[in-house]
Amino acid sequence: MFEAQFQTFEDPEGGVALTARLSAFREELLRRQLTGFVIPRSDSQQNEYVPPSEERLAWISGFTGSAGLAIVLNTEAAVFVDGRYTLQAAKQVDTTAWTIQPLADPPPENWLSTHLTAGDRLGFDPWLHTSAAAERLAKACKKAGAELVPVDSNPVDAVWSERPAPPLGPVKVHGLQFAGESESDKLARIRAEMTKLGVEALVLSDSHAVAWTFNIRGADVAHTPLPLSYALIPKDGRATIFIDSRKLSNSTRDHLEKNANVEEPDAVMLRLAGLARTGAMIGLDAATAADALSRMISAEGGKPMRGTDPVAMLKAVKNTAEIAGTRVAHQRDGAALVRFLAWIDREAPKGTLTEIDAVEALETFRRETGVLKDVSFPTIAGTGPNGAIVHYRVTRKSNRRISPGDLLLIDSGAQYEDGTTDVTRTIAIGDPTDEMRDRFTRVLRGHIAIARAVFPDGVTGAQIDAFARQFLWHAGIDFDHGTGHGVGSYLSVHEGPARISKLGTTPLKRGMILSNEPGYYKTDAFGIRIENLELVTEATIDGAEKPMNGFETLTLAPIDRRLINAHRISKRELDWLNTYHARVREEIGPLLDDETRAWLDAATEPMSH
Repeated sequence: MFEAQFQTFEDPEGGVALTARLSAFREELLRRQLTGFVIPRSDSQQNEYVPPSEERLAWISGFTGSAGLAIVLNTEAAVFVDGRYTLQAAKQVDTTAWTIQPLADPPPENWLSTHLTAGDRLGFDPWLHTSAAAERLAKACKKAGAELVPVDSNPVDAVWSERPAPPLGPVKVHGLQFAGESESDKLARIRAEMTKLGVEALVLSDSHAVAWTFNIRGADVAHTPLPLSYALIPKDGRATIFIDSRKLSNSTRDHLEKNANVEEPDAVMLRLAGLARTGAMIGLDAATAADALSRMISAEGGKPMRGTDPVAMLKAVKNTAEIAGTRVAHQRDGAALVRFLAWIDREAPKGTLTEIDAVEALETFRRETGVLKDVSFPTIAGTGPNGAIVHYRVTRKSNRRISPGDLLLIDSGAQYEDGTTDVTRTIAIGDPTDEMRDRFTRVLRGHIAIARAVFPDGVTGAQIDAFARQFLWHAGIDFDHGTGHGVGSYLSVHEGPARISKLGTTPLKRGMILSNEPGYYKTDAFGIRIENLELVTEATIDGAEKPMNGFETLTLAPIDRRLINAHRISKRELDWLNTYHARVREEIGPLLDDETRAWLDAATEPMSH
């Protein structure tokens, strides 16, 4: 009945020695007179999703997680992963050839400084590391009396005989009805920011920034409509976009050439070198700019200025067209999600459905809208103990039957041209336990506290993160991820610079879209998360002495009333829930067939103490 087009469930190659690859790689290092080499899980722009041609870490080690790093020395090799991937790495990596180490605490540099010896030459690809990352490696090498050596070509590529070709996804114009602002107006705003920074030129090393600035979208990576590209914006004169011309139709090229010169990607170093020779101060994004760019600018006499890409903040604040688009996208997505929730409620108690069935069904309901471009990330559908794994991805091997008595946690999102969605619902299959209802109610109260929050201009995500945790803390429990992340407009579902977490230091501004997703995870038992997207808006308060902001909830889907202990929440919280459910009924109801609308009416009935 259902099928997934944008997601697969195959188990990655695991526990395979891959010794031939490792020994061939070591021979290549020997040929280059290198003692070791660092292999990050990244491309030249530090993208969250990378094309198959950039999956060097997976090719050499077998580890397929989205965050990691490998270091290969003459006689030792280690894969560094964060806590999300410890179990996965143990299954995928051959531990007779590799050791598995933590990625953050302690960092890989600690391992390096104790495993390198005086005179060693550690190679790294300056296109795959930021300057800050390269500086940390150099410091670790210096501590051991070793040398960090930048390479001109990646030795992994030299031995990767069947490496996929770089992607050539077609580039499309993102129409003004969706973008809401012309490229020339965006360039004018960017140049105003450049004047404040005191730079003569700005490198856009993040493809998201290029896509936003020039109103284009692409298909080079999974789940995010990115056209892999660079741009160079001088203070005066025309900008230049560096993009493979094979991705461009005549009409797309015409669109770009109205505001920029279009050149091939390998010309970026040539143009930058010319600018650098004039002694120019050139702005680079510290988070995404490859160390190779910074090195070249310095070598040619320019002044690299590493900082925050000003486009990141401009892009994060959505304009009226983007906000109107996301509201429509959330209504459409809400209707698809409600159809799914009604279907799950009907079918899951029979005990025949699996996690993969749930993923395939939800994607199918979204595809039936006729305008789905992709899922915004692989759906997380965890039932029972799998729900307690925060970044769980179901495979054929891990696929679990959804059984009465389980909680099903389903975290998913969609890419539509008018907006990007991300929503999590936790569903009771059969009768929940008292413990499940208590934990769910605490998570819900935290979610409502964020949704109802009002705060002065200039407040950061770090300052409101605890609102979501307070009721869990009262029970001596917590969750180990941030409360929320920024979301793009038909771009990345994980967008900076703002977030709701203890690390969120960017002020929240009107027009930003953030997720609100507190949770609770009981290892080997169940997981709970409730996620809506929120738009930062002006809050009107009588007698307020300063500008105040609040949130408008964008996501429209019922929250499972069977999991709520109404005696444990306040009247104000109950009012919020009933008002929210009335809005879901009013906005989504007309988009549904009679049977599903009847289900929605029951699922959103007002609750009382």
